[in-house]
Amino acid sequence: MKLPALNNEAVRPAELNRRDFFKSGAAVASVTLAPGVTLMAFGGEANANADAGKRWGMLIDVNKCASDCNACVKACSVENGWKLGGNPDTDAQWIRKVDLTHKQTGREASLPMMCQHCEEPPCVDVCPTGASFKRVDGIVLVDKHICIGCRYCMMACPFKARSFVHEEVEGQEAHAPRGKGTVESCTLCVHRVDKGGIPACVESCATTGHGAMMFGDLNDPASDIAIALKNYASIGLRDDLRLNPGVRYTNL
Repeated sequence: MKLPALNNEAVRPAELNRRDFFKSGAAVASVTLAPGVTLMAFGGEANANADAGKRWGMLIDVNKCASDCNACVKACSVENGWKLGGNPDTDAQWIRKVDLTHKQTGREASLPMMCQHCEEPPCVDVCPTGASFKRVDGIVLVDKHICIGCRYCMMACPFKARSFVHEEVEGQEAHAPRGKGTVESCTLCVHRVDKGGIPACVESCATTGHGAMMFGDLNDPASDIAIALKNYASIGLRDDLRLNPGVRYTNL
């Protein structure tokens, strides 16, 4: 719901709160966490390498995802510097494996769960500072510099895809800034995508020979992922919410 127009411009609540936040002096130019690592890596320049004509997404074939395979989770941990094998209730987790069993048929399935990079992301709608934002190419990110750790985005996410950093942060990667007291989630390895690469999880899945994960431009009808989506039935998790997630699943 929009607030009444001010000076002939409609201003969203998040914009008002962000304006007050900056006026308060709580925001500073940059915070250095370690040599070469700054929280501003996902700040105002995040859209600089984004192409508004693209929408990056992922297609996951559940039939090819082995329940005993954790390669995608391990790859994400190594690539982005979050601790693997910690306490899932308190430690950050950008991607996790979820095992499902159909109540009536007993069919079992295993699938990777991460930020779904929604076209209409509820995490962005509820963020009071604008720290949660969506790039013009559909990738949803968190600007750690202005994240105040309120965790509204975590409550709004229907996929439980965001984590609050409780632990002390060690061994950070320059391309994946982290900060205790902030919220984080899958970035689709945006640092790789901006250089023409693919997410680490997709790469690792291909290396195992399973090939359950496909990444590409959903807007390009000639891309492998667009062709696959056209030819095979798929679903977005919680399609009833009309969020139009960028991650879709087939054979689920």
